[in-house]
Amino acid sequence: MNIVCNKQLLTEAVANVSRAVSSKNTMAALEGILLKAHGGRLELTGYDLELAISTGIDAAIVEEGDIILTARIFLDIIRKMPSETVTIQSDEKMLTQILGSHTQYTILGIPASDFPELPAVSQSSLLTLPKDTLKNMIGQTLFAVSTSDAKPAHMGDLFERVEGTLNVVAVDGYRLALRQEKIGEAEADEENEKMRFIVPGKSLQEVSKLIRDGGGTIRMSVSRRHIIFDIDGYRIISRLLEGDFLDYRAAIPEGGRTQVRISTRELISAIERTSLLISDNVKSPLRMRFCEDAIHISCSTALGKALDEISSSQEGEEVEIGFNGKYMLDALKASECDELRLILNGPLSPMKIMPLEGDSFIFLVLPVRLKSE
Repeated sequence: MNIVCNKQLLTEAVANVSRAVSSKNTMAALEGILLKAHGGRLELTGYDLELAISTGIDAAIVEEGDIILTARIFLDIIRKMPSETVTIQSDEKMLTQILGSHTQYTILGIPASDFPELPAVSQSSLLTLPKDTLKNMIGQTLFAVSTSDAKPAHMGDLFERVEGTLNVVAVDGYRLALRQEKIGEAEADEENEKMRFIVPGKSLQEVSKLIRDGGGTIRMSVSRRHIIFDIDGYRIISRLLEGDFLDYRAAIPEGGRTQVRISTRELISAIERTSLLISDNVKSPLRMRFCEDAIHISCSTALGKALDEISSSQEGEEVEIGFNGKYMLDALKASECDELRLILNGPLSPMKIMPLEGDSFIFLVLPVRLKSE
């Protein structure tokens, strides 16, 4: 293989593809990036057997070929290159030279035949969404994805399409995030009106990072075991999670005995101030008392006591309830709204966090049982 390509394009492609490379694996090929130089294009692929990311860039192909180069070393080398172009040459013994102006590296590559075959996605259903919509739906649910493998299905987002609405749901046993979006007929495959699949949280993090600002759409091809995202010249292939997902509709309380309108920024600031006495070693729930025109937030730990207050607009009965401060902050920050509705059904029922109008998202945060003072 002998190619010449633009350093900036190559660096960006290698950095993004490297996110799917396994850092520690018994197979050396999985710690590398597959480079294929054919027909005026350099194709790059990273794959850790669960997630694959591939893309292509224009290159001057002097001699076609393919090779695997260790991702970490390769990325470090091209980032430090002082020239605007990079030349990559490899021989039949996999000895690879990476050249740039007066800089030269020689490293040993791995035969391309050692790279595992990517999953074939056939008989797939299609779903197309605006880029900013998908990024927003991921951002407003990913915080509630479980990090525990006790229930593997909860380590991802559930995507469910029913009657022209796409629901994306995450749950971790302490909170729930539901994001809903109406989708038109042009955005889905009419032959597959009902769709239901679970995408790992790790995969969605990488999808979100690759979505650039601006217009455009993202095409998703979903099969029984895998999903393909086509995003701005990148292709992400992810396995899907199996198992029973929580019946999220049954978990969302109906109605509400107390409804509160609050400033999101003011509540975030008050919780952050009150939580200064809480740490990984010193844990305590936040005590929140909802009154007619104010929310009183307090906390008592071995380090001391804190008390804060913000104004609010409330309808319904007063209630005192305990919460994990971090879980509340995660939900409030994910809302991306200036003002919110908080809906409560007493001290032992989950709090619903919703926009002032409509139900484009619903966040649930489970309460913590308070000890009497």
